[in-house]
Amino acid sequence: MRVLLVEDDELIGAGIVSGLRKHGIAVHHVATAREAESTHMEESFQALVLDLGLPDRDGMDVLNSVRTMEPQLPVLILSARDAIEHKLKGLREGADDYMVKPFDLRELAARLHALVRRTQGRATQAIAAGPLRLEPESGLAWLDGDPVALSRREVDLLAHLADADGRWVSPDALNERLYGLGEEVSSNALNVHIHNIRRKLGADAIETARGLGYRLGWRTKA
Repeated sequence: MRVLLVEDDELIGAGIVSGLRKHGIAVHHVATAREAESTHMEESFQALVLDLGLPDRDGMDVLNSVRTMEPQLPVLILSARDAIEHKLKGLREGADDYMVKPFDLRELAARLHALVRRTQGRATQAIAAGPLRLEPESGLAWLDGDPVALSRREVDLLAHLADADGRWVSPDALNERLYGLGEEVSSNALNVHIHNIRRKLGADAIETARGLGYRLGWRTKA
């Protein structure tokens, strides 16, 4: 399991990283809301552990942002705010669980495992294409059986190409899938995503044809 931890106290963060590792949980630790949102966009995680008292913005802003981009991601709030009003607000805003500091690392690990099991129990349509296996809902991917870390948008891009079933997909259609119609998109954003996918999966992962667009380099298996 891979978890994103958002905790501005370096000592507490280091303790969580070390403690959860003993329970088979890999943790990526960031200290600000800005780092949390950029990291979440670039990499895939199975859960988010979120402090609310962040130095640049309130953690509830991060929760709302994550829920907009990835509604199914399990989120556990870990905060010193112990009033029942804070707990109720966190759960109403979309958190799946709420723990108050100080806490027991064994309980934190157990709750994370339970949240992820619950998520994995939901129906997930896996994509198999050549050496690639991709689970779009969870964001998990494997190449020749080995796990590969893909960002949320890299996963969405691959899933859209797989849905096209060998047909070429135009850059405009891909940008609309990745960003929607209302979001500002830099001119080279799509090229950056495709470059990163080819770097992680190999040059054959995505084919390009001038005037036609892109398609998955491997045919999907029935």
